[in-house]
Amino acid sequence: MSDIVSTFKALADGTRLRVLKLLSRGELCVCEIAAALALEQPRLSFHLRILKEAGIVLVRRQERWIIYSLNEGDMLIRFLLLVINERISVKQARLDLERLAAFGGRGKFCSPEKQMAKKNQGKESR
Repeated sequence: MSDIVSTFKALADGTRLRVLKLLSRGELCVCEIAAALALEQPRLSFHLRILKEAGIVLVRRQERWIIYSLNEGDMLIRFLLLVINERISVKQARLDLERLAAFGGRGKFCSPEKQMAKKNQGKESR
């Protein structure tokens, strides 16, 4: 019973649903998800931890990146992910994907130093 409760609790947040919508397109590293959702990594890490603990996402390390993907091995989770994919706002999903595309891919700005430089560069141009 507690497994299903933790699954539904994990799905009861808009940010986490947006993460799942992004991951439905394939695996992503933390920096890619953060860029797509326009979130700071510490805040995003909180949401990813909840999804991981509920067994909804899987995590693996690839060199210096932490890579997230959907856990499609559980039939209940697969069904719920299908429903979520159909129900999430098309407009919001499009905006998230546009930000992901603008980010430019894994490794480009994934290191904390590069993220800080990019953030500072944005402040200077204002």
